Amino acid sequence: MSVSFHWQEMLGHAEREVAQTLSSLPPALREKAKPLPVCYERRPGRDLLSGDSDEEDLLGLFVGSSYADTPDPIPQHIILFLENIWSFAEGDLEIFREEVRATYLHELGHYLGLDEDGLLDRGL
Repeated sequence: MSVSFHWQEMLGHAEREVAQTLSSLPPALREKAKPLPVCYERRPGRDLLSGDSDEEDLLGLFVGSSYADTPDPIPQHIILFLENIWSFAEGDLEIFREEVRATYLHELGHYLGLDEDGLLDRGL
């Protein structure tokens, strides 16, 4: 089912998907993930981009130090870029929800200290 992008509607779907994903995590992992804020933006702003054109299609981003590291002065949080996820899903609501879940778990993995190889090994 393909529908057009409407910010409030997509935000609601994304927030519900993140909440459901969080509640489905094993208890010990859920306790680590629960305090980590998730922010939702349309697309990455210029302040987040280093100039690499691939970054414009960024689906999500973890900001701050990982769970085990010494806290960074930058508050830890995950950002999900909903218009980019919607474009990736080609307007399919089910794929959008699946990608919100996968992107959230990917960025949560960074928070927990996994690098890209570690995430790929886990299918994320």
